[in-house]
Amino acid sequence: MLKTKLASVFCAICLIAAAQETLTNDSILKMVKAGLGESIILSMVAQSPGKYNTSIDDLIALKKAGVPEKVVAAMVSKGAGGAVAGTAAPAAAAEAPAKAAPTLEIGVYFKKNGEWTEVLPEVVNWKTGGTIKSLASAGVVKKDVNGNINGPTSRNTVKGPLEFLIVSTEGTSITEYQLIRLRLNKDYREFRTVTGGIMNQQSGAMRDLVPFEGKKLAPRQFEVVLPATLGAGEYGFLAPGAMGSSGNSAAQIGKMYTFRIIE
Repeated sequence: MLKTKLASVFCAICLIAAAQETLTNDSILKMVKAGLGESIILSMVAQSPGKYNTSIDDLIALKKAGVPEKVVAAMVSKGAGGAVAGTAAPAAAAEAPAKAAPTLEIGVYFKKNGEWTEVLPEVVNWKTGGTIKSLASAGVVKKDVNGNINGPTSRNTVKGPLEFLIVSTEGTSITEYQLIRLRLNKDYREFRTVTGGIMNQQSGAMRDLVPFEGKKLAPRQFEVVLPATLGAGEYGFLAPGAMGSSGNSAAQIGKMYTFRIIE
């Protein structure tokens, strides 16, 4: 029985390799559906030429189809001319000049008409000690702060299904992002949160926080599906470092990825 299974696996590999010299997304899906192990697929990716589609939608489709995360990462790396982790690179590839890995722009995206649309960020003003201060001079650490955004509504309008994609900086977890409900106050939107993370908060700081879960699709990419019961209104994703924490991308400082949910 064992010999028969091994022979079947070997034949499946041979058939795929023979029928398609250059591996594609479909080739990977065939191997996954055939039940081939992760290590075997990684070896095939490393040793075979590949022409992979690695757009955001393609990566999501691979993940939903059950392709292991390491295989997805190997496809992205191979498509950029890099070596597959955990496998030996061919000698010719080792001598070739290294190519930069593809990078996706850091930010938040919303699924609209089957395509990812950028959620345009807005500048946040922080209010501490009764004075509106710029982010660089706020100087607050692990305490409640009030933020406000000019204008009564976001430029980004969304409606269900509420499917988002967050592309983070290297080493940033989805749990470091905050989803915040914004409150209208005259001609601006305001909210309350806390610096230094969301742990050990008082009830006042948590009033505007909306709990959510994110699913990792690929390195630095997280899918967030918000419930339809969230309700219409103004919301925003606050990225880590938006309150002046050093060690995060300066491009994110003072920004919130806002959106307005309509019925």
